[in-house]
Amino acid sequence: MTWVLAILTAVLLILIQPGPDLSWIAWIALAPLVLACSRERRAKRRFLFGWLAGVVYWFVICNWIEFVLEHHGHMGLLGGWGAFLLFCVLKAIHLGVFAWLAGWLVGRWWSPLAIAALWVGLERTHGTFGFAWLALGNAGIDMGPVLRIAPLAGVYGLSFLFALVAAALALRPLAWIAVPLVVFALPSIQTSAPTEAATVLQPNLPEEEDWTTVTVDQMQRRLLTRTLDLAVKSKSKLIVWPESPAPIYYFTDPRFRAYATDLARTAQAHFLFGTVGYTADGSPRNSAVMLAPSGDMAGRYDKIYLVPFGEFIPPLFGFVNRITKEAGDFTPGDKIVTFPYGDHRIGSFICYESAFPHLVRQFRAADVYITISNDGYFGRGYAREQHLKLVRMRAVENARWIVRATNDGLTAVVDPAGRVTQSIEPYQESAALLRFGYSRQVTPYARFGDWFAWSSLAITIALSVWRARFRRK
Repeated sequence: MTWVLAILTAVLLILIQPGPDLSWIAWIALAPLVLACSRERRAKRRFLFGWLAGVVYWFVICNWIEFVLEHHGHMGLLGGWGAFLLFCVLKAIHLGVFAWLAGWLVGRWWSPLAIAALWVGLERTHGTFGFAWLALGNAGIDMGPVLRIAPLAGVYGLSFLFALVAAALALRPLAWIAVPLVVFALPSIQTSAPTEAATVLQPNLPEEEDWTTVTVDQMQRRLLTRTLDLAVKSKSKLIVWPESPAPIYYFTDPRFRAYATDLARTAQAHFLFGTVGYTADGSPRNSAVMLAPSGDMAGRYDKIYLVPFGEFIPPLFGFVNRITKEAGDFTPGDKIVTFPYGDHRIGSFICYESAFPHLVRQFRAADVYITISNDGYFGRGYAREQHLKLVRMRAVENARWIVRATNDGLTAVVDPAGRVTQSIEPYQESAALLRFGYSRQVTPYARFGDWFAWSSLAITIALSVWRARFRRK
């Protein structure tokens, strides 16, 4: 029965994600696993059924990784599945550790509280170990009152409430179920009306293309013309291009650099776009570059959190083919940069960085965020919706409008309450005028970061050790 309960938690965690999108299940998703932990006294067995639940969960939620490795990494069917299964086995260790430690925490009046804190603390370590994706709390992005805790404790605050209720249901000190009502004492999330617009391009370029000098030039001219027509017609002062699978090399391609400069000057607009930057020794970096209306470079941000397999090969995966066509691994950036934009500043994090709350909060000097991404590698599954859900939570945590520009979708605008206010139809070439606003509010989460998650981890580890020693005695 404990094995069945563990798998049931994996199934419930899957059902709350985009696709099924049964977000209300987040309140009970962990209950079967916690119940299993309370029934199993053997620590090794608790770890094993927690680990098995983790394998099932990651296998379903991140199946797009296999698609990327097989089709874009050219590893073939067996190579793609083999590497993906190894990924699932390693990622599942987190859930195994949770089940292992949770067993030491049952049997006290405070057990649900401690188990919820344990979940949150371990959830925070996903990013520390290299891959973060869809914390439990993301299920609450459309739960108005519950979402109020995000500006205070980040997505981990929502994860805590969901885990607390589930643990209380499993262990039966039901009084803890009332704790989430505290959110009604928190201030409601405020948002402002959009006051400005950006010309945003969704180029819909193919992920696999044998580009030639002629086709690259034709592509660049076509996209530049489409962008310029809308920018001039709308008189918008900001132009945004996303990350792109095509060769967009501002620093090494004089022709594109001239095109980009002319676009900014002719439109008299700031031009933000994704390109490949380089270190002093020539190593590639995934960069966002901003040109001023004069055509001069106003700033450059180098991506700090790189995509495993896409931009670097993680340890233990040396046999995996790199997805990008750059020679060698990308080099991560090492500093946060915000771009000047009139009386305002723009913070532009790149693609996968939206999965890291502790990184995005560091752009708080900016009063609007822009994220550029290429989600074309995902195929046609639900990974795009998963990625957008992460961006929506970052908007709430930081009380910022976020303009999201992608290669082929989902290109959208998210307001500070996490709502999508505009979007472009995916899988088509399009340029659209997307409206956004500004905010200079600095939320407690943006100012203080993951104080709640790290404190939860420290407290529950100490409690687990104490309970283990007590039981042995």
